[in-house]
Amino acid sequence: MEQIALALFTCLILAIISKNLSLPPIPFYILAGVLLGNSGLKVISADEVFHFLSQLGLIFLLFYVGLELKPGRLISRGSTFLIAGLIDLNVNMLIGFFAALALGFSYYDAFVIASAFYISSSAIVIASLVENRKLILPESETVVWLMIFEDIVLVFLIFFISPEMQHPFILILKIIAVVCLLFGIVKLVKQGLLKILQRDDELPVILTFSAVLSTAFISSYLNIPEVLTVIILGSALSTTNPRAFERISRPFKDVFLILFFFFFGISIEFSGNLSLMQALIISFIAIGSKFFSGFLVGRILHGSSFAGIEIGTNTIARGEFSIAIVAIYGSEIISATVAIMVILTSIVGTFMAKYGSKIKLVLTKES
Repeated sequence: MEQIALALFTCLILAIISKNLSLPPIPFYILAGVLLGNSGLKVISADEVFHFLSQLGLIFLLFYVGLELKPGRLISRGSTFLIAGLIDLNVNMLIGFFAALALGFSYYDAFVIASAFYISSSAIVIASLVENRKLILPESETVVWLMIFEDIVLVFLIFFISPEMQHPFILILKIIAVVCLLFGIVKLVKQGLLKILQRDDELPVILTFSAVLSTAFISSYLNIPEVLTVIILGSALSTTNPRAFERISRPFKDVFLILFFFFFGISIEFSGNLSLMQALIISFIAIGSKFFSGFLVGRILHGSSFAGIEIGTNTIARGEFSIAIVAIYGSEIISATVAIMVILTSIVGTFMAKYGSKIKLVLTKES
């Protein structure tokens, strides 16, 4: 309890400072975790309680995003979203793979690095969209779909990296079954949900909290990525009263998400025969690669360089999924390399997402 209190107090101070300076707070939470955690002063350790609370932040963040995903809109633009996802996948996987090979990594190590290189941080990217009030932009819908597409690809990447992983085809069938189940249940109990949401007691809060956690538990039990099922739940509930669910879930999201970023920082460990130059080169290529793929998506789907810059600047940050991939692989050198990439891209990506409009103006003047 003392460690959680210290973490929240530290983040409170950083939030006040960052807000007064008009700077994004997310990279400061991560760096504070690095400073006080395993790679720094070791004042705070990554225990199970801390991990659980930080996971709640990610879960409620993605549930919040799901509420913004109207099924009708996704179905009507499904082909364009697929095109965006394939551009993002091919550009970043290929650049990451060949960059790692050129820096002396083996083929398999290069594949692992390319996988971490490709996956953006849903938590950081979506939090930046919410923090910067960009969810209303048309490009933000494409950004959100890219995050969902990457979550789906993540299942296959884990399968190739971890041989004991069950066949992804089975997982896809499970996910389809969960989609049908959640949308079916919400449709059956829609009127009851609307009545509960109109109450001014604790029932709407209990309903929301228990629905999100129960869905996450079911996905864990079925070996389905939680990030997908909570988004699906939010999307299903968007057919009822999404504004009410947003209002109820936002306090959970805001508090637990801070702990998520802080926990991410304290859990990073730098060890092994790390080549700092290799890690820095990978990191800077990762920034340019995501910006380039986002620019292509904006040009092809939205027909605008401005849209491309907006998508590119908002998808640079890598984070929790990149760390998860290298954790499965288990190499200290690869883990340290990706950790540095995550820290740099999360900081640069958060700043570029916040100041994307100014970047567009600068690039326009130069062109």
